[in-house]
Amino acid sequence: MLNGKRIVVVLPAYNAAKTLEMTWREIPFEVVDDVLLVDDASRDETAAVARRLGIRTIVHERNRGYGGNQKSCYRAALETGADIVVMLHPDYQYTPTLVPAMAAMIAYGEFDAVLASRILGPGALKGGMPLYKYVANRFLTFVENILLGQKLSEYHTGYRAFSRRILETLPLELNSEDFVFDNQMLAQIVWAGYRVGELSCPTKYFADASSINFRRSVIYGLGVLKTAFEFRLNRAGLLNSAYLRDA
Repeated sequence: MLNGKRIVVVLPAYNAAKTLEMTWREIPFEVVDDVLLVDDASRDETAAVARRLGIRTIVHERNRGYGGNQKSCYRAALETGADIVVMLHPDYQYTPTLVPAMAAMIAYGEFDAVLASRILGPGALKGGMPLYKYVANRFLTFVENILLGQKLSEYHTGYRAFSRRILETLPLELNSEDFVFDNQMLAQIVWAGYRVGELSCPTKYFADASSINFRRSVIYGLGVLKTAFEFRLNRAGLLNSAYLRDA
């Protein structure tokens, strides 16, 4: 706990058997009250490894996608009484040691959501982020900042912390089940007027770290642009998207 707030780490997992234990062993349990993993119908031994480690585990009978996995993660975390939920990928790409810092920014009332940014500082390219992904990240973030009226360093990190209030009030079930869920959720957070903070996070790219291929990256990029333009059109009163209207 921090400042009396119960902290739960959620691990949206897909084929993470090789990296899960490394991730789990670096979670700061002196602060974290519970960890739960949602296995999105992995084809490896992810669920078995999680259970061996004593992690509370939920298994999807069919693959729902990254967004669908997060929906299950947040619903389950709220059911355990979480006040702050930190979403951490179990592929060991992000360091779990930042959980206390991220959670503290919410526990002490500074922010409602916190993003661990790979772009703040020199971490992304030094950590092995492919150049085309770095360039795409910078371009998409530039467009999103203009259309959403923000000044974030990136919108695409997979390491995020949220207050209970955000997870209880946002209509997350209306969002995509795919990767663009992340951006739709951030659009909802901004739309609802919640405060978003960032901190710098080193990242590691290696063979066993999860990464979407070029085709899926293009689909994701187009979805990001669509979300940003939808946000601006809703602000202008030219569109009435349910996932924003109800946020």
